[in-house]
Amino acid sequence: MNPVLTPPKPVLLVALGGNALIRKGQKGTIDEQFANLRVPMRQIAQLTASFRIIITHGNGPQVGNLMLQQECCSDVPRLPLEILVAQTQGQIGYMIESTLDSELMALGIVTQKCLVSLISYVVVDPQDPAFADPSKPVGPVYPEELVPSLPFPVKKTPKGYRRVVASPKPLTIVEQKEIRHLIAMDFVVICCGGGGIPVIREGRGFCGVDAVIDKDLASAKLARQVGVDIFCIATDVPGVNLDYGTPGQRLLTRLSVDDAQQFLAQGQFPPGSMGPKVEAAIEFVRATGKRAAIGPIEDIAGTVAGTQGTQLTL
Repeated sequence: MNPVLTPPKPVLLVALGGNALIRKGQKGTIDEQFANLRVPMRQIAQLTASFRIIITHGNGPQVGNLMLQQECCSDVPRLPLEILVAQTQGQIGYMIESTLDSELMALGIVTQKCLVSLISYVVVDPQDPAFADPSKPVGPVYPEELVPSLPFPVKKTPKGYRRVVASPKPLTIVEQKEIRHLIAMDFVVICCGGGGIPVIREGRGFCGVDAVIDKDLASAKLARQVGVDIFCIATDVPGVNLDYGTPGQRLLTRLSVDDAQQFLAQGQFPPGSMGPKVEAAIEFVRATGKRAAIGPIEDIAGTVAGTQGTQLTL
C-alpha cells in the first residue's frame, strides 16, 4: 500500500511594520521593543501550525538611531548606509527570532520548529530615476547653517533639514534560492529586513549603494519569487481606509486591485504611509492571482483568516 502524502502547508509572508518594535510615543528602548514584539510573535507562533512562514520587517527607527550615534562620536569612522542596514538586519533578526522562540516554547512546539535569520541583499537598477532625485529622509535633523557644508544631499522636511537618499525599486532578492530551500524544509525565515541591503551588480559581484528600499515593495518582490500563497502586511491601522483622517473615513474590508489602483492614482493613499503597502499588494495579486491582506498588527491571525483588515484580490 502506498503511503498517503500530506500536502505541504501553504506559505505565508508576514511583513511587519516599524510599529512592531517601537510604538508611537515610545523612546525605543530594548525592553520596549522586546515587549512590543510579543504580540505579533505570539500570533505567528500559532500560525506555524497551518503555514510555512517568512517574516520581513522595517528598520527605520533603528537605522536612524545608529546614524544619530555616529553623529555623537566623530572620532570613530562613519559607516555607510548599507552597513547600517546590515547591522539592523542582524539586530532585529535576533530580537524577532528569540521572541518567536519563546512563544513557540510556550506552545510546546519549540523542538519541532527551526528558525533562521538571513542577511539579505536586494538588487536595484543603477539607472533607477530615484537616484537622480533622492527623496527619502534618513538620520538626524541638521541646523540650517550647517547645510551648505554637508557632504550629501539635504532637503527641508517637517522636522527640519535632513539627509535624503534614493529609494529605488527592488529588482530581485539575491538569496531567493536559499529562502525557497529553507521554507521547503519548514524553517521560519526572517529576511529582507528594512527592504534589504541595496546593491547593484558589478560584473559577477555586487556593490552596496547609498539608498533605502521600501520594505513592503521588497516583500512583495520576495513573495513573488519564492512562491508565497498569502501576503500579509501588518501595520498600525485596522486596514486600508478611504478619506483617511477626515469625518468621512471608511474602512475597505474587500478591495479589487483595479479599484485599489484607481484610488492610488487619486491620491487616496499617501506615498509615505499606506501608498507603498497598497502598491505592494497590487503587485503581488496581479502577478500571482493570490490574496494579499493589510491589517492590524494586533490581529495578524484575523487578517490572514480574512476576518480583519483589508483583503485585496483580482
